[in-house]
Amino acid sequence: MELKNKILLDQNMINGRNMYRFLKRRFDIALSLLALIILSPLFLVIAVAIKLDKSSPGPIFYSQIRIGKNGRKFRMYKFRSMVVDADAQFNGLLHKNEVAGAMFKMKNDPRVTKVGRIIRKHSLDELPQLWNVLKGDMTLVGPRPPLERELTEYTNFDMQRLVVKPGCTGLWQVTERNAVSFYEMVKIDIIYINKANLWLDMQILLKTVVVVCFPNTTY
Repeated sequence: MELKNKILLDQNMINGRNMYRFLKRRFDIALSLLALIILSPLFLVIAVAIKLDKSSPGPIFYSQIRIGKNGRKFRMYKFRSMVVDADAQFNGLLHKNEVAGAMFKMKNDPRVTKVGRIIRKHSLDELPQLWNVLKGDMTLVGPRPPLERELTEYTNFDMQRLVVKPGCTGLWQVTERNAVSFYEMVKIDIIYINKANLWLDMQILLKTVVVVCFPNTTY
């Protein structure tokens, strides 16, 4: 049986993790609030760098609609790392997608700005998502939230990623990242959802710090 058609999720076990969800939310609030305060100088530096990039004038932040737990839509925030009309250019680049499945990845995406290449390499463009965590749209650790257009290509296996709240980082990001196919990424997400606990979350967060400082195959 193909990987994408395998059902690996243990729904009964997930539904019984009430204490884990209770503690995870409080952990998210405390850590995201602390990070927003401590990292505020870095936020300022990135904001100034984006504004001073004369090759790509435009807003500091970028937002788009993503799909969260159980298909709920929410607006996710990032530092702008692409040109202002990046979304309008998307269809013209689809044929250059380097990842099979319901996801677009392109190593040398021409839409990425000079500052964008730096902050994306170290995943710093993702920092505003701490606000999404504080609001409750996202969690610190979990599957990445998909775009609406990606759902049209999701199989029943892929849809299992939506049974939990999406995260800023996850098991896939700190292990394989872009080195695997979309279907392998989904499998890693399902493995995380089945095994999720606070200790695993803390391990992933610590590894995320290492990946930010010493980037892997991010693009």
